[in-house]
Amino acid sequence: MDVLALEAKNVNGSEPEKKPSSRPRPKPPKKPKRIVYFEVEIVDVKTKEKLLLLDKVEPTATILDIKALFHKSYPKWYPARQSLRLDPKTKCLRDEEVLQTLPVGTTASFYFSDLGPQLTWGTVFLAECVGPLVIYLMFYFRLPLIYAPKYDFTASKNWVVQSVSACICHSLHYIKRILETLFVHRISHGTMPLRNIFKNCGFYWCAAAWMAYYINHPLYTPPLYGQQQENVGLYVFMFCQVGNFSIHVALRNLKQPGSKVKKIPYPTKNPFTWIFCLVSCPNYTYEVGSWMGFSVMTQCLPVALFTLAAFVQMSVWARGKHRAYLKEFKDYPTLRSPILPFIL
Repeated sequence: MDVLALEAKNVNGSEPEKKPSSRPRPKPPKKPKRIVYFEVEIVDVKTKEKLLLLDKVEPTATILDIKALFHKSYPKWYPARQSLRLDPKTKCLRDEEVLQTLPVGTTASFYFSDLGPQLTWGTVFLAECVGPLVIYLMFYFRLPLIYAPKYDFTASKNWVVQSVSACICHSLHYIKRILETLFVHRISHGTMPLRNIFKNCGFYWCAAAWMAYYINHPLYTPPLYGQQQENVGLYVFMFCQVGNFSIHVALRNLKQPGSKVKKIPYPTKNPFTWIFCLVSCPNYTYEVGSWMGFSVMTQCLPVALFTLAAFVQMSVWARGKHRAYLKEFKDYPTLRSPILPFIL
């Protein structure tokens, strides 16, 4: 055996070369990517005073995360009350925007402004609806100090102001809105300034008082065409109320809980939603139709003026949403109009 081993050696005495192994060499582990942290500076938009310097902010942090960090240093300014901008003249940044996607370097400056005390939109909607509901009933039951003392707690002889018509329709409208706010609507907006509630509630409350005063007035006269006109107005009102509710349910089913992803609304199996083929905001269309029916039923000038004002305002909202749909969705149906088919 020793002799054979010696013969296997090379002439120079070296061992024979070994064949390389067929197994691949393991790759060295990848080095973890180096995270580039951001330095965030928050400046007061009015005084240009530096309020806070945040060091080592992760690039994936959202504006809401930055607001939360700012809130820790200034507890009186909770996130909903803060407005952060990249420039004093630009729009407020959205809470879901990510730091690394913004047009800033590793050192970012945000301009802060105080939005003031905030209320949730749900609270505002409830306040807008509860007021008119209560105010109208005060006039309907002829509470003292509203009309002449001899009419206190008296009932009108006219059918249109009885519980089966105007009072029921007005009350059901606002009861429906309250229930929708509590159980149907998924409000994407977080809060609104507290000062706005006085403006919003003032409009709806005063309009309700103005309409209720004349509809329930002791000297109220019935519509020109009597019972037939009242019935037509009632049917239009109830039809549009059901349509408005159907649209709200369809929009609710379009959005998942907690999601802010927007989708194109399309008609469903519910016939009241087929108007989506022609209108972007049919909830406003049905809302205006309800008040038009109420105007016909009561034949009251304040109701007609309120309907006109509501139509103008909802047309502005509808056109804004229609433009947003066209901008966000390239395949958005071009046949649709904002609020009135083929007209507006």
